[in-house]
Amino acid sequence: MDTDLFLILVGSVAVAGIARWRGWPAPLLVTVVALALAYVPAVPDIEINGELLLNLVLPPLLYSAALDVSYLNFRQSLPQIRRLGVWLVLATTAAVGVVAFLIMPALTLPVALLLGAIVAPPDAVSAAAIGRRLGLPRRIMTVLSGESLINDATSLTLLRVFALIVAGSTVTLFAGIWAFVVAVSVGVAIGLVFGFLLNLLRLRFNDPVVVGTVGLLVPFGAYAIAEHLQGSGVLAVVAMGLYVGYHAPKTSYTTRQQERPVWLSLDLLLESFVFALIGLQLPEVVSQLSQGSDSNIVQSILLAGAVLLVVLLVRPIFVFSSYAFAHWIERVKLRGLARKLANHDARRSGGRADDQHRPRGRKPEMPLEPVLSKRDRVVISWAGMRGVVTLAAAAAIPDLVGGAISATSQHAILFVAFVVTVGTLLLQGLTLPLMIRGLEVSGPEERIEDEREIAAVRAKSNERGLEYLREKQAEWHSRYGPGFAEKFDRMAESLTRMSTEAERAQDAAESVEFDGDVRDAARPGAEELTDLARGWLEVRRAVVLDQRDTGHLNEEVTRELIVALDAEELALDTRGHAQPPPRAV
Repeated sequence: MDTDLFLILVGSVAVAGIARWRGWPAPLLVTVVALALAYVPAVPDIEINGELLLNLVLPPLLYSAALDVSYLNFRQSLPQIRRLGVWLVLATTAAVGVVAFLIMPALTLPVALLLGAIVAPPDAVSAAAIGRRLGLPRRIMTVLSGESLINDATSLTLLRVFALIVAGSTVTLFAGIWAFVVAVSVGVAIGLVFGFLLNLLRLRFNDPVVVGTVGLLVPFGAYAIAEHLQGSGVLAVVAMGLYVGYHAPKTSYTTRQQERPVWLSLDLLLESFVFALIGLQLPEVVSQLSQGSDSNIVQSILLAGAVLLVVLLVRPIFVFSSYAFAHWIERVKLRGLARKLANHDARRSGGRADDQHRPRGRKPEMPLEPVLSKRDRVVISWAGMRGVVTLAAAAAIPDLVGGAISATSQHAILFVAFVVTVGTLLLQGLTLPLMIRGLEVSGPEERIEDEREIAAVRAKSNERGLEYLREKQAEWHSRYGPGFAEKFDRMAESLTRMSTEAERAQDAAESVEFDGDVRDAARPGAEELTDLARGWLEVRRAVVLDQRDTGHLNEEVTRELIVALDAEELALDTRGHAQPPPRAV
C-alpha cells in the first residue's frame, strides 16, 4: 500500500475517533481537518480515482446501511422514499442543469444536466449519524436512510445516460426510460438472488468466521455482476442488504454478534477515508481551475455558488410540495373509495347512498403512508448533505466521456462538485443539530409505544413459555421418573422469572441439585438442563419473530429484543465452556 494512502487512513480514523469521543459529527470534523492540512506544503497532492471509489467503497457502505434499515418500515414509507430517491433527484438534476447552462453556456445543455446528475443525490450517512445521536423519530430516520439507499441508483443511471449523450450517442426519451427500468429490474433481481443465497449459507453453515468473511465479499460480487448486466449495482446491494437484514434474526446468534462490530469498524474506516479525500482534494481542484483564464475562474466560482444555492432550495420546495400533493391525491382516493362503499351499501339496503350512508362532516382518515409533521419535513428538507457519490462521480467523468468534454469543463465540474459537497456538509451538517434541538422533533411518544409493544410481547412470551415448560414437564416425568418433578418445578420457576439478566438461565440450571434418592439409570445432566434453558430462549425468540411478522412489533424493537436474547444465549455457552469436565468413572 502506498504510504500516503496509509497515512490518510490512519489520520482519518484518528480524527473520527476524537469526534466520536467528543460527540461531534465525525464526517464534518474529518473534512475540516483535511481541508486545513491540504494547504500545508508538506502534504502531497492526492488524486481521486472515481471508479475505484464507486466500485470499492460504495458497495460495502450501502450494504451495511441496508442491514440496519427496517424492511417493514422501509416498505411502509416507500412512497415518501420513492419521491425523494427518484423524483427529487430528477427535479434537482433538471434545476441544476438549467441554471448551469444559463451561467456557463460553454458547458452545453447535456453536460450541464450531467453536472446536475452528479450533485443531485444526498448522502444521508452524516445526517443519519446526527439524527441517531439526537434521537430523531423512527419515521424520519427511515425516510432519510431509505432515500440514501436508492437515490444513488437514480443518479448513477442518469449519469450513464447523459454520459452517452455527451459522448455522441443518440439516446431517445424511451431509451432513457428503458435503461432506468432495466437498471432497477436487473439490480433488484440480482440483489435478491445474492441475498437468498447468502441467507441460505447463514442458516446452514454454523461457522461465523467463514460466514462473516463471505458476507464481506458478496456485496462486491453483487454490485459488479449487476453493473455488468446493465443493472444498478446500488439497488443490487441495497436489495441484498434488506433481505439479509430482515432474515438475520433467524440465523445463528454467533453470526449476528460477530458481524455487527465488523461492519461498524469497516463503516468507520471507509467513511473517514472518503471524507478525508474530499478535504485533501481542494488544492488539486483549485490548481486545475487556475490553469484556465480569469473569466473561466470567475464563471466557475459563480457556477459553484449558484449550484449550491439551487440544491439547498430545491429540496425543501420539493419536500413540502410533493408531500402536500401526495396527501391531496390520497384524500381524493379515499373519498372515491368511501363513495363506492356507500353506493354498494345503498344498493344492498335499497336506499340512497347520498342520504343514508354518506359520512357527514367527516373525511375518511386512513393514511397510506406515515404522517410527517411540518417539523419533520423541515428536518428532512435540511438533511441534504452530499458525499462520496458526488465526489466519485465527478472524478470519474474523464473515464465516462473520454475526450468529449474539454479539460476546462471537467475542471469546472469537479470544482462545483467539491464546493457543493463541502458546502452542504458545513452549512447543513453544522446547523442540523441546532435545528433538531430547536424544533424539539425528538419526543417520548415513540419510546412509549415501543415499551407498550415490548410489554405485550413479554406477556405472549411468558404464555408460550409456560406451554413449552408443561410439554417438557411431561417429557421429563416419563424419561426420568417422578423423583425429578419437584426439581423440574424449581427450575421452571427460575426460568419464568428471567427477563433481562443474561446469565439467569445458566444460574437456574446450576441451582438444581439432584439427590441420590432417585434412580441413577436415567438422570438429567448439565447438557439436558442447558438444552432446557436454550429451548426456553428459542421459544421466546420465536414469539418475538412471530409478533414482528404479524405487524404487532416494530422491526427495530425486534432487533433490540433479539440482541438481549443473544446475550443470554452467549452467557449459556460461555458458562457452559467454563464448566470443569466430568470425572471419569
